[in-house]
Amino acid sequence: MILVCGLSAVAEDGTLPPYKDASLPVETRVEDLLSRMTLQEKIAQLNQYSLGSNDNVNNNGEQVKVLPPEIGSLLYTADDAVSRNAMQKRAMEETRLGIPILFGYDTVHGYRTIYPIPLAQGASWNPELAGEACRVAGAESYYAGIDWTFSPMVDVARDPRWGRVAEGYGEDPYLTSVFGAAAVRAYQGDDLSEPGNIAACLKHFVGYGASEAGRDYVYSEISRQSLWSTYLPPFEAGVKAGAATLMSSFNDISGIPGSANRYTMTEVLKRMWRHDGFVVADWHAVRQLVNQGMAPDDATAVEYAINAGLDMDMTDNLYMPHLEALVKSGRVSVERIDDAVRRILRVKFRLGLFEHPYTDIKPENERILLPESLDVAQRLAEETFVLLKNDAEVLPLKPGQKVALIGPMAKSRKDLLGSWHGRGREEDVVSIFDGLSEIVQELTYAFGCGFEGEDRSGFAEAVKAASEADVVVLCLGERYSWSGENASRSTIALPRIQEELLMAVRKAGKPVVVLLSNGRPIDLSRISPAADAVLEIWQPGVMAGPAVASVLTGKTNPSGRLNVTFPYTTGQIPIYYCQRNPAREGSQGRYQDIPSTPMYEFGYGLSYTSYEYGPLSVSSDTFTVNDTVTATVTVTNTGDMDGKETVQWYICDPYSTITRPVKELKHFEKKMIPAGESRTFEFEIDPMRDLSYVDWKGDRILEPGDYYIIVKGRKVRLTLE
Repeated sequence: MILVCGLSAVAEDGTLPPYKDASLPVETRVEDLLSRMTLQEKIAQLNQYSLGSNDNVNNNGEQVKVLPPEIGSLLYTADDAVSRNAMQKRAMEETRLGIPILFGYDTVHGYRTIYPIPLAQGASWNPELAGEACRVAGAESYYAGIDWTFSPMVDVARDPRWGRVAEGYGEDPYLTSVFGAAAVRAYQGDDLSEPGNIAACLKHFVGYGASEAGRDYVYSEISRQSLWSTYLPPFEAGVKAGAATLMSSFNDISGIPGSANRYTMTEVLKRMWRHDGFVVADWHAVRQLVNQGMAPDDATAVEYAINAGLDMDMTDNLYMPHLEALVKSGRVSVERIDDAVRRILRVKFRLGLFEHPYTDIKPENERILLPESLDVAQRLAEETFVLLKNDAEVLPLKPGQKVALIGPMAKSRKDLLGSWHGRGREEDVVSIFDGLSEIVQELTYAFGCGFEGEDRSGFAEAVKAASEADVVVLCLGERYSWSGENASRSTIALPRIQEELLMAVRKAGKPVVVLLSNGRPIDLSRISPAADAVLEIWQPGVMAGPAVASVLTGKTNPSGRLNVTFPYTTGQIPIYYCQRNPAREGSQGRYQDIPSTPMYEFGYGLSYTSYEYGPLSVSSDTFTVNDTVTATVTVTNTGDMDGKETVQWYICDPYSTITRPVKELKHFEKKMIPAGESRTFEFEIDPMRDLSYVDWKGDRILEPGDYYIIVKGRKVRLTLE
């Protein structure tokens, strides 16, 4: 017999209840705790409020006093674990059952050691190195009091006008799947309860990257077949990697908003994929069901969201005041409440919060910006840089050259952090100027102009600096706030004044290297022709300066490759590599006033060395569904510098019942190849995994006939019998 005594449930003989026994299986503990909870206690677990302030620790203390200790989760924005532990103490000691609170935060590309934005990380084509960054980000978050990060974002995005393209890994479902799964494994480790591990959250479920015209929070028209072939695969890969949670999307998916979409959250995620964690709403997403024209009032919005499978409400405080009445009226079942609570408790048990509810307090010098963390930041940044143009081998810079460093990004720090930069600080960033100053002996600087506006008063100084130099490094790009959430733009061109600065400096007659820092693909139709070299550095984080210096001077050979298409102009959008064939060939149906091909295509990137690809061979050119075919290609570094090369393997199914893209990425591998040496790359082709396609129900179909394997323009035909 169990008696409720004071603030804890204990047995008559003084023993702890099963849910507090760490030796029991998690499911046993979950069911025991759930059986003891009142409806009000269950509903409290389904809510997330906020704790913390960006600049006033005293406010945090007041929040701790007034927030309900029974709450399921808190969005935590303090810089250390002090307030977290104080709030957790209330949950553990002042509530009847002592259920710990789950503390979450947007650690997107670093907590305090800020790494390149996710879009840049995808351009590295090195998921293992990106995973190292996630490990550091997770550990820094953990020791700041965070159990759960709202990362990775695995939305496939093909419209660079959408500001949140910066937060994902690019336009390709497979590449995004690989990086998303790597991030999940890095955040969570092999055991979620181990110190330094935090729960991951795949977002935004699903199709948020398809928002019309790149505008945030709007309608998206997605067919079921496109949903399965393009937008769901990265989420499925993340679920298979063990992602503890998912976040619903803001967008309306073909008439049913993501945060009230039973098909995606319940039918697909929970029943088909058997995900046993929980789904959290995005910020105020439940209330936004009213704005989207689905629910006439807040109570109905709650009914639609919870019944669709949205387990936890983030910050708009709608579940708490409405759920009890909805249950009593029969509009929401107790079984649905129990299912949601069960999922949340399961994650808390797996995190070990019942045994270790508090975070050890460590000084900053033992948990943030550690030397090994900064080393990862620099190495990752270097591998994300994409050399787009390098006429006459202007790069790398030659020893002894006089370099003029010009432009609004040259001394900027905060803009190199990118959007969603966690608790990163401007003073943590090594600027491009400071990084080059350490290596280039004869370096002059001129501001030139701001990021936007009409002030051209600095042009003359910039032209003078260029005239006196051997080579110009012109630092252009976007402010950090120009990408990210609610940062849609009608054009992807840089403000005209930056382009004008390039034209003015060009008149000095010296070679010009354009260094681009941005959170989306940029219209380079006027910039690229006027530059001798173009190096895309994205928004590289705290070690921007040393990474830029290392690549510009040739200490590091650039190895980044585009993971997103750079359109010729904004008018080409949407344009991406894996489009389907048009109905007519040749020039028909093409733009009449601009090229129909992109400025720089997916997978593109130059190097300081040269690579020669040998013949593409396969172990067999005929196969059955039960066979495995091995494709190989040998790549030789024919230049004078060691370099890393990424071999990209594509497949093409020229004729199928449901038409398919002209080519689809299915495998990639990146290897260091010393100068003069060769390396062999291999792709083990599983027919069902790599050659099949999905229909509108998500069923995989593999049809007999011809397929092609494509690598670097080489093509080999395979025949499925």
